[in-house]
Amino acid sequence: MADNYLEKKLEAYQTRKTSGTKRVNIFHKTRRVFITGGAEGIGKAIVKMFRSAGHRVAFCDQNEITGKETALQTGTDFYHVDINDKDALEKCMQHLFADWGDIDIIINNAGISQFSPITETSVEDFDRILSVNLRPAFITSRQLALHRQSQEIPNRFGRIINISSTRYLMSEPGCEGYAASKGGIYSLTHALAMSLADLHITVNSIAPGWIQTRDYDQLLPADHAQHPSKRVGKPEDIARMCLFLSQEENDFINGENITIDGGMTKKMIYTE
Repeated sequence: MADNYLEKKLEAYQTRKTSGTKRVNIFHKTRRVFITGGAEGIGKAIVKMFRSAGHRVAFCDQNEITGKETALQTGTDFYHVDINDKDALEKCMQHLFADWGDIDIIINNAGISQFSPITETSVEDFDRILSVNLRPAFITSRQLALHRQSQEIPNRFGRIINISSTRYLMSEPGCEGYAASKGGIYSLTHALAMSLADLHITVNSIAPGWIQTRDYDQLLPADHAQHPSKRVGKPEDIARMCLFLSQEENDFINGENITIDGGMTKKMIYTE
């Protein structure tokens, strides 16, 4: 009789444990995620990782062909949007608000890399880089804030993750526009963290170092060896941090910029 009692207690414990786990998994599957620039590279890795984690994912990109391919491969929603077009980006988000009811997580990933000597870089070139790399992060954050303010029942969960770059603090010649845009992302992030605190939205940024998005096997041993971590980064390294920051229990990380570069920005380098 004692043995039967212990067996029933063990069975009841395992049932509670299993049902508790199910509740956690279902809860996490309810997150609604919007990613800019999700068709390829780091953005595609983020799309895949969030979808694999059971979240509902939509992304936008200027590349219609690649965007449709990524959406088909991952079972996500694709919007053909040029984020340099404010009206198009806002319309995309309004469609998601109407379809989903809200957006829980925004990852501002889209950006362009354009390097040229300063004497060959026009003011228009500089403006375009900022309008693609920096301004959309403000637009998406503002749209989310406006939507949250209009809600009768507040959503007490929100995440904004902005993709910066280690070039926000280190440079080489000819990268004025790119460095300025990524420095702007760094500053915009902590400003947004303060402005959106009452809406229960945390805002953080990630500064990738060398992330090889294609032909990883073509890298040289010296490419890997120069990193303290002894390898060049992969898009999944950034995607994993996005997923980590989006976990509900990590709401105490706020207004931060997290560098993921294999230790390179901590390496003191002098030439002999």
